[in-house]
Amino acid sequence: MMKKLISLKEKNFADKDKYDYAPMDFEDALDSYDKVLEIMGDICANIVAPNAEAVDHEGPHVVDNHVIYAKGTTENHEALTRAGLIGLTLPREYNGSNFSLVAYMVACEMVSRADAGFANIWGLQDCAETIHEFGNEDIKKEFLPRFNKGATAAMSLTEPDAGSDLQAVQLKASWDEKSATWLLNGVKRFITNGDADISLVLARSEEGTSDARGLSLFVYDQSKSRNTVIVRRIENKLGIKGSPTCELVFTNAPAQLLGDRKLGLIKYVMSLMNSARLGIGAQSTGIAEAAYREAVKYAMERVQFGKSIINFPAVYEMLTRMKVNLQAMRSFLYETARFVDTYKSYNFLSEDRKLDMDERADAKKYQRLADVFTPLLKLFSSEMCNKIAYDSLQIHGGAGFMKDFPIERIYRDARITSIYEGTTQLQVVAAIRGVLTGIYIEQIRSYESQHLSADLEFLKPLLIEMTEEYEQAIRLVQSKGEAEYIDFHARRLVEMAANIIIGYILLLDANRSSEYLKTAEIFIKNGFTENKQKISYIKGTELKDMGYFKVV
Repeated sequence: MMKKLISLKEKNFADKDKYDYAPMDFEDALDSYDKVLEIMGDICANIVAPNAEAVDHEGPHVVDNHVIYAKGTTENHEALTRAGLIGLTLPREYNGSNFSLVAYMVACEMVSRADAGFANIWGLQDCAETIHEFGNEDIKKEFLPRFNKGATAAMSLTEPDAGSDLQAVQLKASWDEKSATWLLNGVKRFITNGDADISLVLARSEEGTSDARGLSLFVYDQSKSRNTVIVRRIENKLGIKGSPTCELVFTNAPAQLLGDRKLGLIKYVMSLMNSARLGIGAQSTGIAEAAYREAVKYAMERVQFGKSIINFPAVYEMLTRMKVNLQAMRSFLYETARFVDTYKSYNFLSEDRKLDMDERADAKKYQRLADVFTPLLKLFSSEMCNKIAYDSLQIHGGAGFMKDFPIERIYRDARITSIYEGTTQLQVVAAIRGVLTGIYIEQIRSYESQHLSADLEFLKPLLIEMTEEYEQAIRLVQSKGEAEYIDFHARRLVEMAANIIIGYILLLDANRSSEYLKTAEIFIKNGFTENKQKISYIKGTELKDMGYFKVV
């Protein structure tokens, strides 16, 4: 899969004759990824991670209506900029490294493990991808080369009365004939890294509208008009404190239209949000890795009743389950990233030449998979991240509740992952489409058809039985003919699908490497039990039972 993916991303290595640092072939590309990621790991280990506690304590602050980062945040950003580690996925013509999304997710995971708050600042280079994907040539040439030089970015989407309901956005965009530019006026709230150099702003461009069809996406350049957007305040958050979450006031802020009018939310922001959700899958994995390592370290060092607590069954079972779920998160992350990477590479390739029939079919297939796997990834990874951080703090006991150990910060940072870029409940709304359209079951059948080594066959019947029960659960829920009843059981159906899909992914990982065998066995057996409980609950629930859960 990676060989195909990298060949697509590199457009069959066409850049090798234009840039002396472009890879010659697949092996050369992998070697380049290894070297760049080694530099990333070194900076994360020796600069970002050591700064994390001080950044959490100091945080950003506002001076003259603009954000000043904590000292450590500035050091982190400068180090990664000097190393050329911003704009990684951009084409080389814009000073990028043309990294595949899979390799970029590895980097995201590293940064998040070092400092989840800083990952939000560094990771917003996703905005560059949106500009690259939907901007015209003038906008791309103006903004994209700046990322490699250290430009920061923000997604200015939500407002005081428009959080998850983005179609309710009211910030106004008006065309000004005198200056021949768009002017933005209004307020944005909960904007991560809100005082960035380059911002993508969702605004209402069509007068008299009140829904998504009246919204367009704009690029705001702080360097050209610094005081037309001011920071009213930085939110005082529970976690990710190094990342400034701002309330912004726009007053005749000049901006450029990105793409076409009226497609701001319907097309561009949906794409941007999917990229952000993939990034949160990586962030959740990085945070979970940090939490797991802190738990292992403490359990080995802490002695009670004459022995290290890692030797007590109650503790080592927790640690094993944490490791299994962490590996499940990681495998699911990279499977989803491959889907996204593949269809996006086809889209860029289609700008150079017409895709043949097989390529078009392949692109459509992977886009359908990416669209339903991304919310499922965000749901599973963020919830599991919170569970792993919770268990890690529990292993620390009373010490974990104190500021003396990193787990206290990691635990606070983990909590946001299941909230921002769409809560877990909203991910269910997006992911249930994969259940009802049969996309998940099609992919499950694809996994089921793949050859396994003889020593893994004993796990396959469990997954086949889980699949049969999953299909039975779907039929039971749909047979009621009530949309509200489907909504009531949606999370159970989505989580049943996740247990089967991730079980197969881990089983296929074990088919490639025996080190995944234990992980696959534990995860599948646990998923088997969980799915039994879910279908039992569905079978025992009637339409009238939903009323028991209505508090008011």
